[in-house]
Amino acid sequence: MSRNVHLILNGKVVGNDALRAAVARQREVGHRIEVQVTGEKGDARRFVSAAGQVDVLIAAGGDGTLNEIVHGLMDLTINARPILGVVPLGTANDFATGCAIPRDPEKALALCLEAEAVAIDVGKANERWFLNAASAGFGAHVTATTSPDLKRLLGPAAYTVMGAILAINVRQYHGRVILPDREITGGGPVAIIGNGRQTGGGVQVAPRAFIDDGLLDVLAIRQIPATALLTAARELQQLSPDGEYISYWQTPWIEVDPEEMIPVNLDGEPGEFSSVRYEAVPKAIRAIIPPNCPLLSTTAR
Repeated sequence: MSRNVHLILNGKVVGNDALRAAVARQREVGHRIEVQVTGEKGDARRFVSAAGQVDVLIAAGGDGTLNEIVHGLMDLTINARPILGVVPLGTANDFATGCAIPRDPEKALALCLEAEAVAIDVGKANERWFLNAASAGFGAHVTATTSPDLKRLLGPAAYTVMGAILAINVRQYHGRVILPDREITGGGPVAIIGNGRQTGGGVQVAPRAFIDDGLLDVLAIRQIPATALLTAARELQQLSPDGEYISYWQTPWIEVDPEEMIPVNLDGEPGEFSSVRYEAVPKAIRAIIPPNCPLLSTTAR
């Protein structure tokens, strides 16, 4: 069955020969594919609203392009949103990699044109959206720099973000964190809020997350003194909701009310909030995801 497809291509990768060849081959077999190329920030979001009636709208770029397109989809009513497809052409491609979407443009495009769509959640941060992950506080600046000693200490399942936490001077933010079943007041925590499981180019931060369970997975990190390294390492592996230094919560929403502006990163896009409510919007869009996607709950496979 041929599909009417609108492909939004990040202008920075417009010279991708593999994608150009893949589009040509799919057109030859009967698919109608219109390509639009972004030139500046905001184009992808505008292109979504102008795409009209299409079967599949494809984000061809990185996580930032995908985030813009998700904003464009959420501008539409739920019944007017086309199916979302992804051809990962960015540097990190955290959402696509977490979902096992092929990196090869030909395979990714073929998946968009052949596979069935499933309903997935979208994360909301005040009036902004994220598909993969939001980082608040220190997590918005983190870079992966884990020392070999730390890797040995934490074992093969360690998250690289732990090394970065200990490698730099973490600035503490004070205020309140509110969840449905608890309220925490004091210093920190900095947090990563995941709809998907990884961020920062492959750092696993929300290993229990699913993109269709109506929940956000929150990894919260408080200041870790050098004497508590072993305790924090155990908490990182256990991922308890009641850890002293590292806590892990699965929740439909979480509110962060700091005493000052706090940096927030949504799918790689930076911003700041004086206070923010994160929530999961269940089954907000339909997306083409491989059937072996580890981020789909058992009932959806």
